[in-house]
Amino acid sequence: MISSIRTAHRPKSLVPAGIGALALLALLPALPATAAPARQDPSARAAAQAAPASHRVTTPAERRTSARLDALAGNPQRLGAFFAALPKGGDLHNHLSGAVATEYLIQLAGENGLCIDATDTAVRPPCGPGTRPAADARTDAAFHQRIVRAWSMQDFPADQSGHDHFFDTFGKFGEATRDRGKLLANVANSVVEQNQFYLETLVTPASDSARKLAETVGYDADLAAFHRKLVAGGKLDRVVDEAVREADAADAQFRETAHCDTGRPDPGCRLSVRWISQVSRGSSPERVFTQMAVGMRLAERDQRFVAVNLVQPEDGESALRNYSLQMRMLQYLRTQYPDARLTLHAGELTPGLVKPEDLTFHIREAVFVAGAERIGHGVDLVHEDDWRQLARTMARRGIAVEVPFSSNKQILGVAGDDHPFTTYRHYGVPVVLATDDPGVSRIDISHEYQYARATYGLSYTELKDLARASLEYAFLDGSSLWATGSARTGYRPVRACAGARPGIAPPAPACARHLADNPKAAVQWRQEEAYAAFEHRYGGSR
Repeated sequence: MISSIRTAHRPKSLVPAGIGALALLALLPALPATAAPARQDPSARAAAQAAPASHRVTTPAERRTSARLDALAGNPQRLGAFFAALPKGGDLHNHLSGAVATEYLIQLAGENGLCIDATDTAVRPPCGPGTRPAADARTDAAFHQRIVRAWSMQDFPADQSGHDHFFDTFGKFGEATRDRGKLLANVANSVVEQNQFYLETLVTPASDSARKLAETVGYDADLAAFHRKLVAGGKLDRVVDEAVREADAADAQFRETAHCDTGRPDPGCRLSVRWISQVSRGSSPERVFTQMAVGMRLAERDQRFVAVNLVQPEDGESALRNYSLQMRMLQYLRTQYPDARLTLHAGELTPGLVKPEDLTFHIREAVFVAGAERIGHGVDLVHEDDWRQLARTMARRGIAVEVPFSSNKQILGVAGDDHPFTTYRHYGVPVVLATDDPGVSRIDISHEYQYARATYGLSYTELKDLARASLEYAFLDGSSLWATGSARTGYRPVRACAGARPGIAPPAPACARHLADNPKAAVQWRQEEAYAAFEHRYGGSR
């Protein structure tokens, strides 16, 4: 984590305390993947089937590893071990509270003396009539399992819509998520154990103070005037200062919980982590704009924070009514905070969930109005106006799509050929796999990669390049390791690292300088070292 604050442009090098080279770890088996029925829009399916052959050149080690993957098809246990050990880049779409293991949330609820009411919601003590101590779940297995089902998608009936249940879980366990540092320790350990190297996770900074500021200032349809009122007299900066202190406290709690300053630190201490400020899109316009401004100002002041995103159901009444307004808000604020990055939940919609006209512009406005650099979900692509032109624009601009297969299936019922995954890839739009809320979904990133293989028949090199893309499109400072970061052209190193052999030989002096000056390249190098070891393990001699 990082504790320094800046007021000028972001420096090239970030060296968070507690972050070092990642070790390769033994991993838990992935959960089994399940295929889904094929009902994709015919034109989208045709486009995917007509996709041109990739120019990707494979190495002998990749071909041997690919053959080994093919040979494991009939052995679920070994196939699961393969995907658990596979280096999988970073997780760029991760909500911290929804990523925590449900069992750990129940443990925290008990430790903090919380109560569970009749709706299985965690509430503050004392435990009155109709409630019981969360600590009872330690010894009452049935009670524990009831909370798990209420706080996650475990055992949720496959023939029912998971949309409401999924989003309702956050209100039920919300009171148990106040210890941000402890939550991060749990999630960071999981990410490293899944053989990933980087995490961007979503939190709401200084939530109460931002709400109070919004209420005090009030809404102004003139966004420039509204922004001037927020910053006048240092009001906005005082909220940002609180967010910085809040992050400092979370850092300290994380380091204590993960034993980072002891002789036996947890794996998560070695993970590169950045925060994304989330904005509650279902709130009032004044609160939404204020949260946006806080997040963007914070990203320009504090190196731990890199971007802003909108959360809550995109199909909510207020979110739908104010969607275009919110895109214009972001468009304006980006002129005031040009160093802040932007990734947006957009197109997390399906026919029947909203009116047809609401399917036609959400991704489009996120790209063309707000200027999003990544899109989360993007499920309704083929329903957007002139979606082919939109996809080509995303490809040309390098706007990546964050794809969490499990939550798309659980929330929207979209899977298999219904999902635009192959369509995005056909048009050259960068795609990265993500978990979204793995604690709620009861999955891990290995499950998502194994699902991609089972459902779309991806080769080993395609899986490898998905992992590479998750670091290439991360909001990490500095230049990339890759001169051509593209699965179609092949990932070729920058000139300073041309001919380098990560994991086999140390970098030459020029390459070492490039890695030292560029945190993104350094994390990518560590992944390539991991791939060298992985391909030696599964592909034999080098």
